[in-house]
Amino acid sequence: MQWQKLLKAALLLPETERLILATQLLESIPADDGCWSVEDPGFLEELDRRSSDGSTAVPLSELWDNRR
Repeated sequence: MQWQKLLKAALLLPETERLILATQLLESIPADDGCWSVEDPGFLEELDRRSSDGSTAVPLSELWDNRR
């Protein structure tokens, strides 16, 4: 897949350039009313709630497999 090639190349960039790239990519996605933002206090509260509820996390690899 094309995105995997891009990711592999992006991971070779220095940290500062990866942060710039990530920021630009995130800013390119239109915000909508249902979208969580890391700047939203509700999002941080939800992260805290989920991390303290004792449930297990789903591995990222499983999430990626489910997208295919």
